[in-house]
Amino acid sequence: MARKAAGRPPEETLSLWKREQALLKTLVVDRDTEAWQRDPAFSGLQRVGGVDVSFVKGDSVSACASLVVLSYPELEVMYEDCRMVSLTAPYVSGFLAFREVPFLVDAVQQLREKEPRLMPQVLFVDGNGVLHHRGFGVACHLGVVTDLPCIGVAKKLLQVDGLENNALHKEKIRLLKAGGDSFPLMGGSGTVLGMALKSHDHSTKPLYVSVGHKMSLEAAVRLTHGCCKFRIPEPVRQADIRSRDYIRRTLGVQGAPALRPERSKKAQRPKACPQGASEEPAVSCCVVNCSVKSTWQRTEPTCPSPCEGAILEVHPPALAVI
Repeated sequence: MARKAAGRPPEETLSLWKREQALLKTLVVDRDTEAWQRDPAFSGLQRVGGVDVSFVKGDSVSACASLVVLSYPELEVMYEDCRMVSLTAPYVSGFLAFREVPFLVDAVQQLREKEPRLMPQVLFVDGNGVLHHRGFGVACHLGVVTDLPCIGVAKKLLQVDGLENNALHKEKIRLLKAGGDSFPLMGGSGTVLGMALKSHDHSTKPLYVSVGHKMSLEAAVRLTHGCCKFRIPEPVRQADIRSRDYIRRTLGVQGAPALRPERSKKAQRPKACPQGASEEPAVSCCVVNCSVKSTWQRTEPTCPSPCEGAILEVHPPALAVI
């Protein structure tokens, strides 16, 4: 039976979340911190990760959280971890991290404990970084909590700080001719919040790239372009494909298609229930050693999961798993 997430949190909870975002925002590093990031060819970069949360159709609680690690520059999947989770925190614009990040942090921690040599050197996140209402989107949140370089990659422009998807913006998009072309997203405050990137020669819609953590915007844009076989960066694309396939296999859908080279349209994230919905859980959040702990109740169903922590057979020679 399809389930619905709890209704919109009380204002007190949203205030706590805002304060937590403000505190964690002070820990964001928006410059290159690794030698490979400053190298024109990203020499030294061997593993890139991607995360995704896919939802069961008609169910705003059941979802699949996935983490994949790809070799670089080959972009072959080396590791994947998909698991069904129950999301009881609602989707509220500007607070996506409080709904999804705990499960993604769990996946990263599992990999860190089980196969530390396969840890990604950078994570691509399907969402925004500093391009956010309060300058601290899901890519920043995940980066700070995991202490990994993170890049936010969004498919739609978040209209904040005066940014608008207006005629002028559309004209700038039209002038992007080749893959790798980009233009800055400068808000009304005069701050460059990200870049609009034509990620592929045949792509008609740009990606919106922003800093998540421990990486400069310039390096983030270059690496995003370098990881695109199609419009979407391959780490995020593979995380999405595999999470959807895992949902089909786990729920026993007959005739479910195999992994597809092209990405299907992503289900929209559920909206929060109207104000006044019943059974709003009490939430409190705190920061402990830069890690977020939330009292949203969440459960992870136990089910056969051949995808959990699977190490695939495709590895670059130096990283072959014995």
